[in-house]
Amino acid sequence: MASRFQAVPLVATPSYPNSIAWSDENLIAVASGHLVTILNPALPFGPRGLITVSNGEPFPIGVIDRKDLLSGCLLPTCLTRDHRPCVRSVSWSPLGMAPNSGCLLAVCTTEGRVKLYRPPFCDFGAEWIEVMDISDRLYDYLASINFGESDVPCSEHSDATKYRRAEDSLNIISKRECKRRKANKGSQTTGDQLPCQRNSDNSNTSSGPYIEREGQGLNTVYEIDSDQLEEENLCQIGPQSICKAKSRNKMPENCKLLQLTAYQYASRSAMLCSLAVAWSPLLQLSSKLHPVPQIGSSVSLLAVGGKSGKISLWRIYVPECYSIEHSRVPTTANIIGLLQAHNSWITSISWALLTSDSSNPQVLLATGSFDGSVRIWLGNSEELLNSSEVNRTPLFLLKEVITAATVPVSVLSLSMPAKSLHKMLLAVGKGSGSFEVWNCDISGSKFDKFGSYAAHDHVITGLAWAFDGCCLYSCSQDNFVRSWILRGSSLYEVPFPSNTPRLRSSTDLPDVFISCIGVAVSPGNLVVAMVRNLDLELLDSMYQARAQKAVVEFFWIGGQQRDLLSNTSPLFDAVEFPAFPEKELAYWESNVLWSLKQYEQMDKPLVVWDIIAALLAFKQTTSKFGEYILLKWLLSSYIQYNMDLSAEKILPFVSRSLSKINSRQLHLLNIICRCVMLSQLKADQINSELQNLEVSCGAEGEQLTMWMELLLSSERELRQRLVGFSFYAFISLMSRLTTTAPRSGYWYPVGIAQMEQWVALNHEHVRDQLNVLSSEVGRHERRPEYNEHVAAEQCSYCSASIPFESPEVGFCRGVECDSGISQSHKLQRCAVSMQVCPTTPLWFCICCNRWASRLAPETLFSMSKYPLDFKSSTESPVLEVPSKPLCPFCGLLLQRRQPDFLLSASPV
Repeated sequence: MASRFQAVPLVATPSYPNSIAWSDENLIAVASGHLVTILNPALPFGPRGLITVSNGEPFPIGVIDRKDLLSGCLLPTCLTRDHRPCVRSVSWSPLGMAPNSGCLLAVCTTEGRVKLYRPPFCDFGAEWIEVMDISDRLYDYLASINFGESDVPCSEHSDATKYRRAEDSLNIISKRECKRRKANKGSQTTGDQLPCQRNSDNSNTSSGPYIEREGQGLNTVYEIDSDQLEEENLCQIGPQSICKAKSRNKMPENCKLLQLTAYQYASRSAMLCSLAVAWSPLLQLSSKLHPVPQIGSSVSLLAVGGKSGKISLWRIYVPECYSIEHSRVPTTANIIGLLQAHNSWITSISWALLTSDSSNPQVLLATGSFDGSVRIWLGNSEELLNSSEVNRTPLFLLKEVITAATVPVSVLSLSMPAKSLHKMLLAVGKGSGSFEVWNCDISGSKFDKFGSYAAHDHVITGLAWAFDGCCLYSCSQDNFVRSWILRGSSLYEVPFPSNTPRLRSSTDLPDVFISCIGVAVSPGNLVVAMVRNLDLELLDSMYQARAQKAVVEFFWIGGQQRDLLSNTSPLFDAVEFPAFPEKELAYWESNVLWSLKQYEQMDKPLVVWDIIAALLAFKQTTSKFGEYILLKWLLSSYIQYNMDLSAEKILPFVSRSLSKINSRQLHLLNIICRCVMLSQLKADQINSELQNLEVSCGAEGEQLTMWMELLLSSERELRQRLVGFSFYAFISLMSRLTTTAPRSGYWYPVGIAQMEQWVALNHEHVRDQLNVLSSEVGRHERRPEYNEHVAAEQCSYCSASIPFESPEVGFCRGVECDSGISQSHKLQRCAVSMQVCPTTPLWFCICCNRWASRLAPETLFSMSKYPLDFKSSTESPVLEVPSKPLCPFCGLLLQRRQPDFLLSASPV
């Protein structure tokens, strides 16, 4: 297998399939033991985020007779001795669900609890903040309907073996490691107490029958006092972290819980015990697609699967407004359905969005169960957005593609190829080490099995599609990760790229792995990350084994072969790039161009870390190849007809054609210019150079100057669009008879006076239309005297006046001291309004290092070209245009700048 280009150690061991997840804002979450470790792949050895899972209180389901504890349906619950809960499943929400417009993280634990967490953007800590306990809300709902059950007597012939076998199957620990732990565990045992109250002094140590159970990687022998179990006392079953295996308590007299049969208790516990979580893509009422959801009209669905075979569906709303100053923005969630998906445990869930009908897209839900069955459900977006009856789940069964079998389903992975609007690819991983691939034609309800592949020797722990369903990556407990390509109706295994560019040398981490517990693909599809458990017996027990339990490895897949019979000959001269084989360079060229093309779509968030990282790596080793790829990208996306691949011809032509290019392409162009071609310059240096480039553009080298000029022209084009739309909105508002105050979450034109001054300073370089709009704004008689529209500005530190000289920064005139020397302050200007930023927390762009106190209108990011009439640039009234927490010049998600010792996302 190819060598990794970076690796990160973990302090805890992952135990369950799909232990790694990659977010839309370029963060990686790894479920490892009792922790969720959150990493930034751009800074693998930098700060981390943490979620520490603690023991939860048992739900007050009811009480049962002591004699029923050994009923078949309660044996798995009674024998559970998990002294500390572990993380079983993690899932990232789409972008825009968190109060700061980031992603929420759903975490499911072995206690069956599901909670939502947000980043600590205003809390200045590493621990992520809990925003909602889904399990508590599920209990409230089930309690309100009395769990939908009637009193049913417990069956003495209940199959407890199925529950125990399921728990053991899903707890992924290699047989080799289990044997080692058996030999070394000695006589230590742990247990859980089974009382209604938490503390107990009633501990008995007499001998009794023994039951052996595998769980959490330990074969533990628990002692059960059969005499005590025959007492006619009532007890409630619940977890406790520090207790003895035989401890029992009588139910307190003040405990007013309902007495249940063993079957009722087991049934209710199964309904509350969650096993898998998954977020759906964004669902929007608007027919337009946006990288950040529309306020008030967008939701994401959270599916939570449990032991009962039911899936609870939760509608999580986008916040009404985004803020980085405080965390008081509430997260709203409603349960909209309780779906009986299977007759056994839900082991895996996966969502997909079918956008063939853009006005009313459909949602696909794939569910896998411990009994081996896989079902596909279809729902209408409008019904899911408006559904209010929990009993009528707005999903219907489309197809049971795999019926119940003896082999449980471990993982699922869905892919919706963009080239086929009605088709879906489904990969199903099983506990036997094999996986199946299905091709589903939703329009014709046709489901074809491409094949079953015995790819691994142990349980499949991860499946991930890449390159629009062309490639599939599988990993297993057998410690192998395999790469497959789809050609026609068959999968073919291909090797990982052997020659890969390096950004940095990997640290000296051990390479003694025993299992692979998850695989994830980067947003740009150029990097794959996998988490592997280390063989602790082969590590130094003093220095390595304590802090290195697992490793997250990163591999380049940009040079991955996507077509089995591809004989495409490269158009470049391979002699100029001797560091790589000719075919691999051709694959890199094709995959990078494909990835750049994907980001030209408005609905895909701009997270181009892997593209930038790959181009920078090539720039260090094979600099001409990176420039060759970018010139070819400009030629295909911006010019669209044949021209010599020469920077001297292509860059000036693109610069002259910027008015015909949509805003998303301009944003992508700016990112590439700053982060790749001008990477040797700091962002602040580039911003200052842009102001003086027209006077001293020859100071830099010829190549650097051409890219600087292109960046200057592109950013000026975007600024003209923003200023022109602000002028149009201002004139439209002033023509009204009444003044309307701005609403939270919606854009309002501010900084009009500063924009007028900018137009006056650059009247020779801006369009005539903008000069006309500026004159009309100046002549407007009903101009309000609000702070948002006045030209005079004062320094926040000395109250001196600040003249407008640049849209980037402002310098106050200062206050003269006794010595006669005046001290001037440098203040940042808002990237949106050009006003001097206040001293409150500001939005920050990690790419161009600009600050913003106001957010830009959504219209700016959806313009297909410079509008001849700004009225036609939006379908909404001026006051109903949402504001977007995106940089107006880079299109990246703005964030609150964090100290260097705290984790933050890096989309570039």
